[in-house]
Amino acid sequence: MRNLERAKLLPFSIALAALLLSSFALPQDEFAGQRIVNIVDEPRHRTVHLDGDIRVLDVQINPGDQTLPHTHDAAIMYTFISNGSGPLNGRVSSITDYVKESLTHQVENEGPGLFRIIALANYGPPVEKNDLPQGLADPALENPWFRSYRIELAPGKSSAMFSHQNPVLIVQVNEGLAHISREDGITAELDAMGDWAWRNPASRYQIRNAGNTSVALVINEARR
Repeated sequence: MRNLERAKLLPFSIALAALLLSSFALPQDEFAGQRIVNIVDEPRHRTVHLDGDIRVLDVQINPGDQTLPHTHDAAIMYTFISNGSGPLNGRVSSITDYVKESLTHQVENEGPGLFRIIALANYGPPVEKNDLPQGLADPALENPWFRSYRIELAPGKSSAMFSHQNPVLIVQVNEGLAHISREDGITAELDAMGDWAWRNPASRYQIRNAGNTSVALVINEARR
């Protein structure tokens, strides 16, 4: 039996758990005769931003398609945009076990829609120092490699001014229009689910809902 994620058939949490359990249980020769690549070389895991030992991957698997067998060997955080059945509202999860034990698996999308994840991979060492950001409350997810927050803004509303000690990936997780403005006035516009922006450490910024519907975003730190 192949190690495949059946995202269409199972709820998200069950599908992910089933994938991981079956992956670790499979023998190493499961993919004998097939081309096995590192995650950064898998063509559906496209690197869209590189900052030293940190990568942003835009993972897109079309209906009926599947990835090559690929190996995870770094801590990773997933922002789930959609699976074959529809939007996933920006659910966030992280797997850090790959640092100690790499995993090779394959992922299939049975459709009918696009399977998409914005992933943040951190190849650096774990961080234990006090490096909390300014302007944000308790994180929704935190470990020695990542920290994640979620905010929702009504039309016309703005966030506080945020500042981080780590690089930050901001992902819009529903439809809407968001402006992310730096302290120097430079603004990035996000206008679709899955759009993202990058902020360097100590680059203060504010998020404003420039649309006419509520907008939700996740703010993911890569700790270093």
